[in-house]
Formats: sequence, C-alpha cells, structure tokens
Amino acid sequence: MATGRTHRPATRSRGIPEATVARLPLYLRALTALSERSVPTVSSEELAAAAGVNSAKLRKDFSYLGSYGTRGVGYDVEYLVYQISRELGLTQDWPVVIVGIGNLGAALANYGGFASRGFRVAALIDADPAMAGKPVAGIPVQHTDELEKIIEDNGVSIGVIATPAGAAQQVCDRLVAAGVTSILNFAPTVLSVPDGVDVRKVDLSIELQILAFHEQRKAGEETAAGDGALPAVTRENSADQGPDGDVPAVMPA
Repeated sequence: MATGRTHRPATRSRGIPEATVARLPLYLRALTALSERSVPTVSSEELAAAAGVNSAKLRKDFSYLGSYGTRGVGYDVEYLVYQISRELGLTQDWPVVIVGIGNLGAALANYGGFASRGFRVAALIDADPAMAGKPVAGIPVQHTDELEKIIEDNGVSIGVIATPAGAAQQVCDRLVAAGVTSILNFAPTVLSVPDGVDVRKVDLSIELQILAFHEQRKAGEETAAGDGALPAVTRENSADQGPDGDVPAVMPA
C-alpha cells in the first residue's frame, strides 16, 4: 500500500493556485453527498451553491483540473469525485500521527471521517507516562520517547499537534527532524518551520472572534437602519475572505 512518504500530490507542480486547492475539499464534500444520493450529474450552478462559491469561480477552478463538463448535461459526479480525490492525494493511504491525547486529541482520534477521506491514524502519542498503553479509539497511546521510531516505522509525513501551546514548538521540531513535512496545528500558538514544511493552523477561538465581529456589525447595521441612517460599512457575504474573496477551508465536516 502506498504511503504519504513516497507519493506527493501534484497540485503545486501543475500550477494550481492555493486558493483553488483550498476549495477542492469543499467541492469534494458536496460531490460526495450527491454520490451518496446516486445523483449522476450536476450543473455548475447546483454544485457551486452546494459548495458555497459562485459558479464562475467553480468553472475556473475545474479548468485547472482539465474538467469542463458537458453543455446541457453538467459534470459527471462520480468522475469528479475521483478526479478531485486524485488531485488531493486521497486515492492513497496517508498515515497520520496525533501528538497530545488530551480532550481535543482524543476527540480527533475518535473522528470517523479520517479513514473515509484517505487518512489512517497510525499512532497516538502523549508525553504523560500514565497514558502509555491506554486505548483511545481502539489505538494504544504511545509515549513521546517513541516518536521518531513511530514516524520511521510507519512512513508518516503528516503530523497533528494537539498539545498545550508551551509544548507545541518542541513537538513540531521533533516531527520535522524525524521527516514529517506537513503539520496540522491545533495548539494556540504560531509554529516556526523550515522551508518545505507545510503548516495548517486551526484556532477555534479566532474563528469565534471573527463571528463575534460580524454579529456586532450586524447589530450596528440594524440600529442604524432603525434610525434611518445608512450603515457606514457594507457587509460582505463571507465572514473570512482572503485577497480574492476566498474562504479558506479549515476542516472537513
């Protein structure tokens, strides 16, 4: 079985923009739902609405994949599921280690969506000696002393950090030194990594703060509308837009 260490997605070498890559999981989630309902084809408008983007952006994204659909028919759902899965590297096995098996780490270990999306939890690792050997989601927790050996034995290239902030950088350094080249960071801190290592940060408190900002803005607009005044700022459709209006995907649902 192929592992993440020996096979890498071709998106960068093919010049697919990062913003497009960030939307591919959204399309895949919508397409998978259609596939589960045995829907054979879907129009760009229907798929764009399901993914939360506009249809012009969707068609441009798919053009990078060489998929243009058929006029009057739309896109073949099963073929797009395969095509996007292949582009994302999900047609192979990606062993993952989770470091930090507290409440969050345990919840991630119990998340059932990993296996169905091409990821295999190869090991659970924690610094607490009392955790060693205890099963979480059917997998025995191993001590951090074994981290490097675990990564080598399982050919791991993706690591998940769910430790407290103070331990995250040290764990990150050890993961990178052992050969991990992609990290999903749940610790509330910014990690420093060398070139060639990708880090995706998930910070739920930041997402909530962004939502609080927009709730406050909505309340202000309602007050201004009640007073007969025009709001000073026009609210955008997206709560967290990048330079080209893209909403970054954080975690698959």
